[in-house]
Amino acid sequence: MVIGGDGERFGVMPLNKALDMASSEGLDLVEVGSNASPPVCRILDYGKYKYQQAKREREARKTHKPGLIREVRLRIKIGEHDLQFKIRMIKKFLDEGDRVKVSVIFRGREITHPDIGWQLLQKVLDALKDDAKVDRKAVMEGRNMNVILSNSAKRNTKTETLKESINAKAKDS
Repeated sequence: MVIGGDGERFGVMPLNKALDMASSEGLDLVEVGSNASPPVCRILDYGKYKYQQAKREREARKTHKPGLIREVRLRIKIGEHDLQFKIRMIKKFLDEGDRVKVSVIFRGREITHPDIGWQLLQKVLDALKDDAKVDRKAVMEGRNMNVILSNSAKRNTKTETLKESINAKAKDS
């Protein structure tokens, strides 16, 4: 099955005839559907086709946001207001779609009291119970205690809410 550069269908023809047609136009014969029966080929400029494919991939990479892991660091002697500020920052990161690594840092002799760090993490997790789910439980890594959080499946992100409002408007009209 041969398709021209402008989408015109030439029908099913032998390979030699299709190659002659492509060379007479100064273009290439490219197989685009090898699994189809009969195989689908296009007459086009292969260099231009590869360039456009690479350009589309570059554009897709620009808009693609990899799953970032943002880190919020806490000390066991953190003040209440500072802790609430950090919790608001964690919520903001989760709403943006990022994963968050919450670290409690122990300095000096504080390392002898990991239970205080555990209580602090529990306090953060209790404040975020509706907004986040735990991807990796709290573990000690050297002098830090870490937990990784991600956006909860129950909670809608801004984009999901926007999609729902657009769908609701489409149903109304």
